[in-house]
Amino acid sequence: MSTRLTYHGAASYEIVGPTQRILIDPFLTGNDLAPCGPDDFETPDVILVSHAAVDHYGDTPAIAKRTGAPVICDAAVRAKLIDDGVDPDQITPTTWGIVVEVAGVVVRPVECHHWSMATLSDGRTVIGNPIAFIFETEPGVRIYHYGDTCIFDMRLIGELYKPTVGLLGCTLPRELSHLIPGPGTFLTGEMDPDEAARTAEMLGLELAVACHYLAPNEDVDRFVELVPQYDTTGRRRVVAPLVGETLVVDGDRHWIEGKDGS
Repeated sequence: MSTRLTYHGAASYEIVGPTQRILIDPFLTGNDLAPCGPDDFETPDVILVSHAAVDHYGDTPAIAKRTGAPVICDAAVRAKLIDDGVDPDQITPTTWGIVVEVAGVVVRPVECHHWSMATLSDGRTVIGNPIAFIFETEPGVRIYHYGDTCIFDMRLIGELYKPTVGLLGCTLPRELSHLIPGPGTFLTGEMDPDEAARTAEMLGLELAVACHYLAPNEDVDRFVELVPQYDTTGRRRVVAPLVGETLVVDGDRHWIEGKDGS
């Protein structure tokens, strides 16, 4: 058995295990490097949306309406999806600690230090609780998606739930800076490379995977350098996929397949 994680840029992954297909934060429209569009996906068993920021909420409504796939999200994302025409019966809102099973996928929402805010079509602002996710695709493959969290003490999450693969933001997609309102310039993502590498250690990951970029940059390179430096196990692996590449996890092995499957 193996699990395949295809990176679509920003924090978006399509994850296909032996029996389930999981889509996370599907930001495709507006991402010039995305290998596919919202009409190209097979029907997911579930869509996970960590929060309502445009580069995470993305094409969720289009995919949910086309496929009928269920969505797990926070309250702000739920309100925005309904406002965008998604059937409320497709949406399961949850928050930290409230474990949900949908279509056979058991999803554990865990603490995420960020925000989730959306503006509805009538001008109202809705607020929710952003979510990081842990779920298992097959025995021994437990995936953590960071949900745009900043760093905090995550050792208890690692001890309790023992994620093996971590999708960790270590930079920000600078190509999308024009979408950020206001006069300020964001200099880092929610975690910088050092913080993300330390998070891999706190969680006790076997495989640390970079995300939250479109094109790799010096932050991504630095994350790859730092992960082994904080590794007290001597076994942790690290990878930074390009957009469109697929990371294959098979037991204690992993490899990258290109866009052409090579």
